[in-house]
Amino acid sequence: MIQAEHLVKRYGSNYALNDISFTIGDGEIVGLLGPNGAGKSTAMNILTGYLAPTSGRALVDGRDISEYPAEVKRMIGFLPEQPPVYPDMTVKEYLDFVYDLKGCTLPREAHLSEIMGVTRTQDVKNRLIGNLSKGYRQRVGIAEALVGDPKIIIFDEPTVGLDPKQILEVRNLMRTLAKKHTVILSTHILAEAQAVCERIIIINRGKIVADAKTDEMTRTIEGGYRLEVKILGPEKEVAAALGKISGVSAVESTGERDAGAYRFLIDSKAGADIRRDVFRLCAEKNYPIFGMSAAGTDLESVFIRLVDKSDAAARGAKA
Repeated sequence: MIQAEHLVKRYGSNYALNDISFTIGDGEIVGLLGPNGAGKSTAMNILTGYLAPTSGRALVDGRDISEYPAEVKRMIGFLPEQPPVYPDMTVKEYLDFVYDLKGCTLPREAHLSEIMGVTRTQDVKNRLIGNLSKGYRQRVGIAEALVGDPKIIIFDEPTVGLDPKQILEVRNLMRTLAKKHTVILSTHILAEAQAVCERIIIINRGKIVADAKTDEMTRTIEGGYRLEVKILGPEKEVAAALGKISGVSAVESTGERDAGAYRFLIDSKAGADIRRDVFRLCAEKNYPIFGMSAAGTDLESVFIRLVDKSDAAARGAKA
């Protein structure tokens, strides 16, 4: 459905995007993550036809956006970070205006009524947008993106400034939309991407540093996994014994104690599963294990480690 091929966007000597490529299939819901200034919004603006790349190309349904801008834009519904709504219009007036602006040919009343039903704005259709809460204005922005029944919906930071209840409502709405549309969610809120998206693309410094299914994202970290183990025993002696296990690359005692047990963080080498060996060692040494779990494998930890690694590589290249 969407193909980005070697996209570059340069401003003088600075690169907002530096040769990125990815493909998004029909019906996927994909999160585009990255720190502020990473290039997420630039990528969104290129995909929606608002910005031309310096080089490379973006295709939607096989059509180059630069060559067929009007045709491609009709296939895309875009919600920018600040919804482009008119506060002096009612919700219904605004959606009628957008319907005409997009040259929509679907049955007007039935189509707009369906959209207001999906976005739950039917009850406020006769109210001025300027008098609505931020959550409802966000819903109106989503409704605008749905006019014309586009194949692709792109959200740029859709829950910024919303309260927890409104955030949950918008996330549920995005899941509903994903049943009929290809959805791209650009955000820096990691919990949001993890809750909604089935695939994650992480951008930093204009480059893609990871692209994987959400539940497989931790496998993109080189250097294996990290275990958190609570072991009852002499701290230094336990740490030394753990460090001798084949496949262990580092052992750190945090100094924290729980009912006398110390908390250890154990890093494994790539491809090594050390859990059985840790259990076997503790059984042989008579070190009771009070708990064992994966540490640093949530999306937030993965994100930080990948971005830090990317930043370090960039600093090394400049040195």
